[in-house]
Amino acid sequence: MRYLRKQDLPLPVRPLIGPAPHEVVWREANSPRVLGILQNPAYAGAYVYGRRRAEGGRLRHDVYRPKTVKVPIADWEVCLQAAHPGYIGWEEFMENQRRLANNINRYEAGHSGAPRKGAALLQGIAVCGRCGRRMSLRYTGPAGDYPVYTCRADRDQEGEPLCQEVRALPVDMHVESILLEALRPDQIAIAIAALGQIEEETRQLERQWALRRERARYEAERARRQYDAVEPENRLVARSLERGWEEKLRAAEAIEQDYERWRSDEPLVLNEPDREALQKLGEDLPGIWHAPSTTSAERKGILRLIIGEVVLDQKRYQGQVWFKILWQTGATSEHSLQRRVHTYSDYIDLERLRSRVVELNAAGKMDKEVAATLNAEGFVAARGCAFKGENVWLLRTRWGIPTVKINGTGANPDRWPDGTYSVQGTAAALGVTPQTVFDYLARGWLEGRQITKGQPWQIVLSDDQINMLRARVARTRRSKKEAS
Repeated sequence: MRYLRKQDLPLPVRPLIGPAPHEVVWREANSPRVLGILQNPAYAGAYVYGRRRAEGGRLRHDVYRPKTVKVPIADWEVCLQAAHPGYIGWEEFMENQRRLANNINRYEAGHSGAPRKGAALLQGIAVCGRCGRRMSLRYTGPAGDYPVYTCRADRDQEGEPLCQEVRALPVDMHVESILLEALRPDQIAIAIAALGQIEEETRQLERQWALRRERARYEAERARRQYDAVEPENRLVARSLERGWEEKLRAAEAIEQDYERWRSDEPLVLNEPDREALQKLGEDLPGIWHAPSTTSAERKGILRLIIGEVVLDQKRYQGQVWFKILWQTGATSEHSLQRRVHTYSDYIDLERLRSRVVELNAAGKMDKEVAATLNAEGFVAARGCAFKGENVWLLRTRWGIPTVKINGTGANPDRWPDGTYSVQGTAAALGVTPQTVFDYLARGWLEGRQITKGQPWQIVLSDDQINMLRARVARTRRSKKEAS
C-alpha cells in the first residue's frame, strides 16, 4: 500500500452506492484494497465459488445478522484453475497465501511473522530445541538493548517454569558470520539477480503508467465523440458533455505531468555505471549487511531468504548454546558457542581449564602470566570476559592450588636477590614480629610490593630506616615497661 502511494498508482473501485454506483472510480491504495487483490484467486486465472460462508450470527435490534467467515482454500466448493488467463500462476498465488498467513505474529501457531525493527536477528524463526515451540522475544537492560529468546509457552499455558531463555546477541553474531560465509561463493549471482529484479520492477511500473495514460486518453477521446454526436438543438446535453470532455482532458493532462515527474525521479533504464555499482555492491555483501543504511528488518529479510529456522538449546551441553540451522535448501548444520555463566560450576569444559591452570602453576608462572596464557589459548572467563590475575587467584584458592614462590622454594629468605627484604627478614632486622611488619606496611611506615595477590612481600628497607624503626621500637617498649 505504501509503495503504490509513493509511486502514485491508484486502484480501481466499483462503489455499490453513491452518485455513480457501479461506475469504476480510481482511488488511492489502502490496506483492504491491496489485501483484496492479493487474496483474490481471479488474478491467478482461477474461477472459484464458496470463499465465504454465513456461519452463526446474533440478534441486534431484534434483527438477526448472520456472521460471514472465510473458508479455507481446501474447502472451497468450486475451484477451477486456469479458467482464464491470469496475471500470476496458481503456484505463486498459493505461495502468496502462505506468506500472508505466516506474516501474522502468532508464535504459538508456528507463524514467524513479518520482519520487524528490533535488534534480534532470529525474530520469528527461533525454535526451542527442548519442546519444539517457536520462541518469542523480550528485551532487557536499562534501555531495552539486550534481546532474549524465550520459550514461555509452558508458563503462559500451564503455569510451569520457563522452558529456557537464550541471550540473543551472541547467537545472532554467530549466525550472522555463518550466513555471510555461506554466501561468499554466490555474491556475483546475487548481484545479477538483484539487478534483474530491479529492471523487471521498472518495466512493470512503465507498463502500469502506459496503461494509465492510455486509459486517460481513451476516456478523453470517448468524451469528445459523445460531444460530437449530440445534436446542436440539445444545448443542455451539449453543455454537460462539454464539461465532461474538459474534465477528461484535464485528468489526462494531469496523468501526463505525473508520468513525466516520475520519469525524472525514477530512471527507467539503468546505465552502465549504475550496473557496475550494483555489481560491486553484490560482490561486497558484508559491506551491504553492515552498512548503517541497512535496517534490522532488511537484514532479517535477507536472512529469511537463506535460512528457514534456527533451533536453540542451551541446556543440552554444559556452558554451551547448541543450535541447528535449517537452510531453505533443506540442508541442516549444527553449531555451538560458549555462553556466559554466573558460576564456574556451569563453565564449559571445566576440567580442561583446571588442568591447564595446574600445569601453568607447576611451571612456576605467576597468576598474571597464567591469565595471559589462558587468554592466548582461547579460554574465556565465566562471564564472557578475558582472564585476569584476580580470576586465576580465585580459581587457585577454590581448588587448593598453592601460590608459586618467587625463589621456587617453600620458605622465603630474609632478603631477595634484588636486595629487598621479606616479611621475615624485616621482622628479624627490626626485632619485631611479622604481624608488626604487616602493621607498619598498613600505616605506611614501610614501603613494599607484591607481584600479585598472595605472593610474598618485597620490602624496601635502608640502614637509616632500620635504625629509626629500631629506636621507635625501643621507646615503645620502655614506655610500656615504665607504665607497668
